[in-house]
Amino acid sequence: MPEPAKKDETENESAPPPPEQKAPQEGGNEKGKDEDDTSVSTPPADGMSKPAERKDSVWSLGEGAPEESEKRDDDAQRSTLFVEKPQSGTVSVGGNITFIAKVEAKDLLRKPNVKWFKGKWMDLASKAGKHLQLKESFERHTKIHTFEMQIIKAKENYAGNYRCEVSYKDKFDSCSFDLEVTESSQAAPSIDIRSAFKRSGEGQEDAGELDFSGLLKRREVKQQEEEPEVDVWDLLKNANPSEYEKIAFQYGITDLRGMLKRLKRMRREVKKSAAFAKGLDPAYQVDKGGKVRFMVELADPTVELKWYKNGQEIRPSAKYIFEHKGNQRILFINNCTMTDDARYYVTAGDEKCSTELFVRDPPILVTKGLEDTSTYVGERVELSCEVSEDDANVKWFRNGVELSNDPKSRYRIKVEGKKHTLVIEEAAKNDTATYSVMTTGGQSEAKLSVDLRPLKISLALEDQTVRLGQEIHLKCEISENVEGKWYKNGQLIEASDRVKLYHKGRIHRFVIPVSAVDDEGEYMFVPDAYNINIPCKVHIVDPPKLHLDGLGENNTVTVVAGNKLRLEIPITGEPPPKVFWSRGDKMVTDSGRIRAESYPDSSCLVIDAAEREDSGPFRITLKNEAGEDTALINIKVVDVPDPPQAPNVTEVGEDWCIMTWEPPANDGGSPILGYFIERKKKQSSRWMRLNFELCKETTFEPKKMIEGVAYEVRVFAVNAIGMSKPSMPSKSFVPLAVTSPPTLLAVDSVTDTSVTMKWRPPDQIGAAGLDGYVVEYCFEGSIRCSGCQAETNQAENLKEQGFVQASFDGFSQGISTDQSEELGEPPFNLEADEWIVANPELTDKTKFTINGLPTGSKILVRVKAVNAAGESEPKYHPQPILVKEVIEPPKIRLPRHLKQTYTRRVGETVNLVIPFQGKPRAKVSWEKNGSPIDKNDINIRNTEQDTIIFIRKAERGHSGEYDMKVEVENLVDKATIDIQIVDRPGPPEVVTIEDVWGENVNLSWKPPKDDGNAAITGYTIQKADKKSMEWFTVIEHYHRTSATINELVIGNEYYFRVFAENMCGLSEDATMTKESALIAKDGKVYKYPVYDDFDFSERPLFTQPLVNTFAVAGYNATLNCSVRGNPKPKITWMKNKVLIMNDPRYRMFSNQGVCTLEIRKPSPYDGGTYTCRAVNELGEAEVDCKLEVRVIYHGVINPGDPLSLAGDNQLHSGLSFFKLLMDGVPPHIIDSYMREVQADKTEGK
Repeated sequence: MPEPAKKDETENESAPPPPEQKAPQEGGNEKGKDEDDTSVSTPPADGMSKPAERKDSVWSLGEGAPEESEKRDDDAQRSTLFVEKPQSGTVSVGGNITFIAKVEAKDLLRKPNVKWFKGKWMDLASKAGKHLQLKESFERHTKIHTFEMQIIKAKENYAGNYRCEVSYKDKFDSCSFDLEVTESSQAAPSIDIRSAFKRSGEGQEDAGELDFSGLLKRREVKQQEEEPEVDVWDLLKNANPSEYEKIAFQYGITDLRGMLKRLKRMRREVKKSAAFAKGLDPAYQVDKGGKVRFMVELADPTVELKWYKNGQEIRPSAKYIFEHKGNQRILFINNCTMTDDARYYVTAGDEKCSTELFVRDPPILVTKGLEDTSTYVGERVELSCEVSEDDANVKWFRNGVELSNDPKSRYRIKVEGKKHTLVIEEAAKNDTATYSVMTTGGQSEAKLSVDLRPLKISLALEDQTVRLGQEIHLKCEISENVEGKWYKNGQLIEASDRVKLYHKGRIHRFVIPVSAVDDEGEYMFVPDAYNINIPCKVHIVDPPKLHLDGLGENNTVTVVAGNKLRLEIPITGEPPPKVFWSRGDKMVTDSGRIRAESYPDSSCLVIDAAEREDSGPFRITLKNEAGEDTALINIKVVDVPDPPQAPNVTEVGEDWCIMTWEPPANDGGSPILGYFIERKKKQSSRWMRLNFELCKETTFEPKKMIEGVAYEVRVFAVNAIGMSKPSMPSKSFVPLAVTSPPTLLAVDSVTDTSVTMKWRPPDQIGAAGLDGYVVEYCFEGSIRCSGCQAETNQAENLKEQGFVQASFDGFSQGISTDQSEELGEPPFNLEADEWIVANPELTDKTKFTINGLPTGSKILVRVKAVNAAGESEPKYHPQPILVKEVIEPPKIRLPRHLKQTYTRRVGETVNLVIPFQGKPRAKVSWEKNGSPIDKNDINIRNTEQDTIIFIRKAERGHSGEYDMKVEVENLVDKATIDIQIVDRPGPPEVVTIEDVWGENVNLSWKPPKDDGNAAITGYTIQKADKKSMEWFTVIEHYHRTSATINELVIGNEYYFRVFAENMCGLSEDATMTKESALIAKDGKVYKYPVYDDFDFSERPLFTQPLVNTFAVAGYNATLNCSVRGNPKPKITWMKNKVLIMNDPRYRMFSNQGVCTLEIRKPSPYDGGTYTCRAVNELGEAEVDCKLEVRVIYHGVINPGDPLSLAGDNQLHSGLSFFKLLMDGVPPHIIDSYMREVQADKTEGK
């Protein structure tokens, strides 16, 4: 059965009442008092209004708290997002009211999600309009989101309970508040009718159900003048169903479902009981440990009566006492506990009467109150009290605001039986407040005063002299972790994008990354709440500076050769800097052709009659006591360019040529604009210009020359300054004409991918000679070939005229010059860009093979002759050529050694090359034992003439028959290769001693199960004397499976073993006889002496102690020692005499007596004394060492040396407060450690 007090407590934890609510006063009904006590979440305050008293209806609890509400209650305890929660309020009808909620966005990446609800489920976002407005804003300086809900012209039905929910990712917070709407003239009567809602009786449709009004948030209702009570049920019975909700809202009924159920029961006719003259009350209440009395009166005293609890019959006992008084039947329940909180009913014949019993816990009293406490900032504070019960529910408050036991909270609540303690690890100034504790039956409060410690200056500010534009860094350290303010010349300095203020613990830093002249002055740091200041002075100096704004790109100055250069550079700096000019390692003096002149605000570089050699970088350097400035200035002297190199004639025609040349090596410092070209006859001395407009390219084509006459050409280069001298003349050249086309072009041979052509040299070669031939082809259909048929007709006409030719290969083959002119040019209409060059380099032979052609395609071929004058007219083949080879049947040429079984050992490489023949495109396939070969295990490589099977490392599984098949279209040839991979055999199965007589032993064994994939060729037998167990070979290469060993020594006892052998060698293991063979001799039997067992027991003893160790922070460290003892001792590790258990940062190993403790990525906090303890039944032993963890900063002083800081911030081994904080050590532990270090230093002095 649910407990009313617990449900109300759960409800109020998730939504605490408004601060105006006051704790219930004594004198109310018992149940109402208990429920109100458990719902109080704030300490009482004088002057607050008293909440409306509930009637006996508080027993109606509803149907159970929803799981979602409980889940959000837990989340609300774990996460607090509200900075300011909306408070309950009162407004008159027609008035306006605004509820405000504020959420801090410092740790939030985006805006939180906020929802407003009325009651439990009504989302007000959909109701926004004329009477309801939802607003939100964000303050950038404070980083706080503000959410407002404004109710305009409130109506009576707006009153009720409201809720604001805020969520962000996995965080959730909720706050409930009440709105009361009062009438201006006459307020509606406040009547609590919830006493009617309780469990329904048995036998009804809704038997056993509970209402849920107990889960709803209570509204504080101001006491109003008493008016005559109105029976709300008369109003509801006579009202229209559409007015039910209005009446329920007016009279404070929140459980509409329970109201409808009761109206339904009221309409039923109550049948008069024939067995009971007076039944049980609807419910009873009793305190825990008390006594309760149930009484019914029977109409017929002879009827048998039975009592039941939750359906189980009650038997008389010391706890349950039955009493009869006339027609009355009474049940007493003594010493009530929470298990007695149940449903009871009594049966009389076929009728029964039921009731409910509620058991209430007694109130919790404060037996020892809180005491006023004073402390300093940073100290640990504990406020303790004692209550009357163990593990009681106690609430803590600070200035009336409840404190949560959230792990992220600064406040920690500790419970030890009846003692409850509020712990503040590091007290702050703002912790000064009034703290109170409240239980269900009492409260206590005390004042906590937190004062500041006396302040000491550990590191004062230092005067600084800073260069203009460099960083200003002021740093001071005080003895306390307090905030402070910075001042310059008495003016407060605020942090900005230019001025950075830092505070880490006791250290305060002031940083200006780029200083200005205005930053000079007196600076001062003033700690908050202390009458003390730390001053210093900052002096800004201005280093010298060069002003090169007037120079060109890359500080380049251009001057024409022969002119005078005077370059003036403005300079600044205080005091006036000294000026130095230099060129390379040589300084520029104040005299000479190149000199430097100095003036107060500038420096001048003078060059008289500039030469091309003066080009290059000049360095100017300024120096004064504040620093120096330097710059490189490029002096560029421009002149006419050098002459180009001698031109080269690359191609010659009948009356033209093509010439090329290289640009001049030196362009005179100015880009080349173009070139002028001249020519002359070799025998003449007069040059003639060929172009009157500049030629931009380095290629030119002279024309209108006389064929057969030798010429020379030369080139002039031109830039912006002028024209260069002429280049050297080119080699003499003679214009020549190209040769005639080749003759007798014919097909020599054809394959699937190539065509071989042959032809005869041209009829007319000329004086230029013949350099070679170019072969070109194209695919049929890619060009227009409208003249093919005409060419064929021309050839037939020539045959009729009596011309004889070997084959029909060309357009003009066998045609005389005159007849060729009569027939005209070949009728082919061919695009030049459709042809593909088959030979990138000229061939001097009259036969050429075109490769890489697709099978089945048709190509057209032509050949050109090339000499110094260029290419001749092409010679065409008249018909398309089909690229397809004659089929050659496949034939596998299996090598002789592969016709037998091919044997290899395990691990060897198998590389077989099998040649074959067959054209075209023979297809090769392999199978192993009828299945395809796994190409991941066996590599197969095929070429046009052979196939290769390759196994890099042979295994037994590679053995088998490999079938090779070669296919050429429908023709097939096959061959089979038997590959056998052998290995050493396994040992024989069983070796037994069959008989022993005299000096002989008869052995027998079974062949091995694994013969290594090869026949067993023999066995090797060895013997060993039992005393020495040294093995000696007796028989080798033995073929039988039984043998007799002779000439054994009498009196010795032997063991025997047998190895199997195949072509790979002996087996790796041997099979040994299980029993030994004794070669007996006559004489006395030797009796072996009897020895007592040695006692190996020993107490623990460390054979290798721990060694003091230095570890590097962030890298795993290990501590090692060794121990012996019997029985095996139990090993435990301790740090500073504290046992290390279940800590994931430590790993402990123990192997063969070697004990190891591994510390994963240690930090300075892991330093200390480590102890290893070994314990067994005979005693224990300990050994310890010291571990020191150092922080290494590479690149600071020397690689690997620790970094030491100045002042009190320097810790042991160069550790700093900042580094320890970054390594995850809590700040209060670092402060404690630093105090201990400081105390040790003081004692050392």
